[in-house]
Amino acid sequence: TYQGRLMPGAIDTITTLKEKGILLRFVTNSTLKSRKSCAQKLQKSGFPIQEEEVITASYATALYLKKINPQSCWILLEGEGISEFTEFNHNPETPEYVVVGDYRHKFTFDSMNKALQLLMKGTKLIGMSSELVDTSLGDIELNVGSWVHMLEKASGVEALYIGKPRPYMFELALESMHLRKSEVIMVGDKVTSDVVGAHNAGIKAILVKTGEFTEADLDLGTPDFICDSVEDILDVLKFQS
Repeated sequence: TYQGRLMPGAIDTITTLKEKGILLRFVTNSTLKSRKSCAQKLQKSGFPIQEEEVITASYATALYLKKINPQSCWILLEGEGISEFTEFNHNPETPEYVVVGDYRHKFTFDSMNKALQLLMKGTKLIGMSSELVDTSLGDIELNVGSWVHMLEKASGVEALYIGKPRPYMFELALESMHLRKSEVIMVGDKVTSDVVGAHNAGIKAILVKTGEFTEADLDLGTPDFICDSVEDILDVLKFQS
């Protein structure tokens, strides 16, 4: 889906792939939604998708935090995505990590200045996504990466980014399916996150000319295959087999 609209043929394509026994993972830089709420939204639209098949940037960030086990953190995030972080010690005053997701209306001078002051005192910085802008909700708006980049520039602290195009989310998908890179192909409509991200992880990529795609994007990365519609993916996969 894009801006709340179903892409023609998307449900049938997903259904066909599942009927053929193809393992699927749905990887999104969304931080506002938990993977449960993301799966439920897709299910209501008719997609045969299970929660365990969804990997959101907020979920991936929570998994990374579990791996490094910080003493405390300040999670800047709104929406259902915050439910992914219930296991951590939340300490906005003296956190080991400032972790930035989509904080919506709470991105204020006070909150950003507080984050800056913490970083200047040695707190580490994690960005759930490096994407600067987002158009998935309609109009163009600032995305997580814009706020994190601002904090990086002001503090001199380099952030660790989790979401696409960084390899981490792709590696999580591979691990969850127990597959090798050569056995997987990424399908997406955004060159800078989907295609570049897949290539960063050593995975082939199919670019679909729907959703966020613009012709100018082709100057930013080279997909292995290009499809005009979602249905065309099946023809590419037949060719690959």
